[in-house]
Amino acid sequence: MPKVLVLYHSAYGHIERMAEAVAEGAREAGADVAIRRVPETVPEDIARKSHFKLDQPAPIASVDELPQYDAIIVGGGTRYGRISSQLGSFLDQTGGLWMRGALIGKVGAAFTSTASQHGGQETTLFSMITNLLHLGLIVVGLPYSFSAQTTLDEITGGSPYGASTIAAGDGSRQPSDNELAGARFQGKHVAEIAAKLFG
Repeated sequence: MPKVLVLYHSAYGHIERMAEAVAEGAREAGADVAIRRVPETVPEDIARKSHFKLDQPAPIASVDELPQYDAIIVGGGTRYGRISSQLGSFLDQTGGLWMRGALIGKVGAAFTSTASQHGGQETTLFSMITNLLHLGLIVVGLPYSFSAQTTLDEITGGSPYGASTIAAGDGSRQPSDNELAGARFQGKHVAEIAAKLFG
């Protein structure tokens, strides 16, 4: 049974919901799954004024726990088409793991959220994936066997680089059924590949 970590930052709850769906998919594949969030770096008074969702039940992650997992699936919202500062700050603290090669050969994947359909989903996913590759993880995307990512019947997130959702500029749009299905598919896919690698 592979051990899978879903590691995320969610300012407004969209990525939190996607993380839960990713975890559901990984559990469906038989994985032992932990959901953790990275520390919030925005001062609490500013976060509250900005209506951040601060009451998320997922425990705060520590860098030292990362090596105990067979797969690490990271998620976070976009910041101008790149990784959020909160998730980036957490990953910046993995230098000791990088020096020891502690994450080499593990499975990695990414998922994200943007305000608009063309708000930088793919570039954000690539900015996350870059970190994973530097740490030596084997990157897994959202393959086209999840054919719903190609639908033209609705506006939807999803790409071969990872699951994604569209939140709208005011955050009013929640992840759609199709986007959550993509997240579950990716979680299951990652867990299945980890099981093949780590038996």
